[in-house]
Amino acid sequence: EPLLQLLATIPPNEKVILVGHSLGGLNIALAMEKFPERVEVAVFLTAVVPDIERKPSYVLQKYNESIPAPNWSDNEFLQSGNKTVVVFGPKFISTKLYQGSSIQDIELAKTLLRPGSLFIEDLSQQTIFSKEGYGSVPMAFIVCTEDLGIPLDFQLWMIQNAGVNDVVEITGADHMAMLSKPQELCDSLQQIAAKYA
Repeated sequence: EPLLQLLATIPPNEKVILVGHSLGGLNIALAMEKFPERVEVAVFLTAVVPDIERKPSYVLQKYNESIPAPNWSDNEFLQSGNKTVVVFGPKFISTKLYQGSSIQDIELAKTLLRPGSLFIEDLSQQTIFSKEGYGSVPMAFIVCTEDLGIPLDFQLWMIQNAGVNDVVEITGADHMAMLSKPQELCDSLQQIAAKYA
């Protein structure tokens, strides 16, 4: 909601560059759908990228199918009403999301942990993103080669599935590229911004 409120205030002659990380790809997709004329380019940083052929839940369903049960490690999946809630376990955080990050960042992440959701139940009720809205905004994807949370092969599948043509790779970045490879991430974002500015 805050992102949509912000985009509603952008003057008609200005555009923004949106960056979504992980599940944040769905947030920027919604913003692209509602305000395509205000987005210069949308950057998916090892993020969920929906397509314009199927409901937004499709990519997450494919993701769940692609991850073997042992890879979920010590995560907990709980039911809360009609929603599935996930609580990432400390082992999953340190070995699948932050494995290239410092011990201090891993420990901080563990203290900030809170329950979340993949929102599959909600997203399966949503309409397909349109070609005229979401599909009309240029997209870029930043691949993180050592991401074990969203593995490389699934990142590449999402890129192909959504038809993303502008791809930048950060070699050695884990899921949290902003911590494991901050300078490379900054350089990648500047490279994309310069291309679309």
